[in-house]
Parts: sequence; structure tokens; C-alpha cells
Amino acid sequence: MYNVLLVEDEEIIRKGIRNSIPWEEFGCRVIGEAGNGEEGKQLIEELRPDIVITDINMPLMDGLTMLAQTKFQYDYAAVILTGYSEFEYAREAIRNGVSSYVLKPLNTEEMKEALEQAVLESQNIYYLRRRNETAAEPGSVSLLEPKKEIQDPLAEQVLAYIGANYRNKLTLSDLEQNLHYSERYISRRFQKALGTTVIEYLNRYRLQKALGLLKEGKVPLSEVGWECGIGEYKYFNYVFKKYMGCSVKEYQGSRNK
Repeated sequence: MYNVLLVEDEEIIRKGIRNSIPWEEFGCRVIGEAGNGEEGKQLIEELRPDIVITDINMPLMDGLTMLAQTKFQYDYAAVILTGYSEFEYAREAIRNGVSSYVLKPLNTEEMKEALEQAVLESQNIYYLRRRNETAAEPGSVSLLEPKKEIQDPLAEQVLAYIGANYRNKLTLSDLEQNLHYSERYISRRFQKALGTTVIEYLNRYRLQKALGLLKEGKVPLSEVGWECGIGEYKYFNYVFKKYMGCSVKEYQGSRNK
């Protein structure tokens, strides 16, 4: 079972989420609730949830600050609840490791889809870590599944766009503008075709490029994250550890043995 923490200052919304989602159908259970970011931070530290569903605008500490102060350390999948006025914040949060966002007023079906994506992220990361830990050689790990024929032309377009633009800031909004389909529609089609979310695939694609750069050893460690589109070293190391199960330096050390 995946443990879920709900962080939302409006009790009626928080209770509505808890009572309207069939958690067990997704292999989840709600283990705690918080009414602001400060309480949420404390519960994340105490309960170590697998998934955190949080509002952005809350008293004492907002949701994005709470995520910034805890996600690197406690490594959970996160879903953002946001109003239209905070839409751009949510999109930026997606780029920085949030699984998905749900717009207010909340729609139960969209909430289910967001939870499904968070569970899928947790499952895939666990699978990748286990596979990489048992790899014959430390340098032979792969974050991408073996190539297979993709039946969906839209998914193929997304893959091509990622391949051409992974070094740049890339969001679902960019795909929407360039492929002329809604973010939600693109996400659904891609997930059905490849069994993972667009953002997770993008992270894995970038890290696979990073592994190549680390193997070549021509790019300074401090620049590898920038070269593969992830960004500064601290965040790069966080994403690396999330998928590989070890830090960048630990990985390099294992390869040099």
C-alpha cells in the first residue's frame, strides 16, 4: 500500500478528497491530514508518506515552500492542488519534480488521474532502482525501457520533441503549444502508449544522457546537470538518487572499482 498525506487548509476540500477517492483501488491509504504547510512538513518528517497531495496557497507555510523543504530529503511523489491564479506556479512545480496538478474547483476524475500518475511514478522508480541494483555492471544500468514499436503517432511526436529539446526548460505547456493538443490529452495518450508519464519519461531520458556524460568523463560534474537539462548540481543529484538509488559520487565510485 502507498501511504498518502493530504495537506489543505480548507477542511471541506480536504475531507471531500478523502471521502470521494476509492483509495484502496489505487493501492493507497490516507495516513494523515494537515491544515497548513508547517503541519504538513512535520507530518512528512514523522510519517514518511509515499505521496503528498497539497494545496499551494496556505497559511504559515505555502505548499511549494513545504515541498522545497522536504521533497529532496524524504523523496515522495507530489500532487499540487491549485486555482487558476496560481496556474503558472503549478506548471513550474511540475518541472521541479511534482507528479501532476489538479485545478480547483476539484474534479473527482481529475483527482483520480493525478493519483494514478503519482502511484505509477512510485512503482516505476522502485522497479528501476531494483533493476539497476541487480545490474551485472554498475555502468550498464538503463533508465529507459528497450525500444519497442509505438502504435500511437502522438506519443511518437512527444518522444521526438523530448529528444530535440531535452536540454531546454520543457513543460507540458510547451507540448500543448507545439503539438496543438491539450496537456491532459497528451498525458493520457502518452501514458497509455508507454506506461509512464511524460514528466517521468523526460526525467529518465535526461538522466540517461547524464549517465553517458559521466561515462565519457569530459564534462565537469558540476555541469552535467545543466548539459542534460536538469539544472544545478543539487537538484541533479536529487533526481539522480531518486532514480538510481545512490548519489552521483557514489555511482562514480562504484564504476571505478
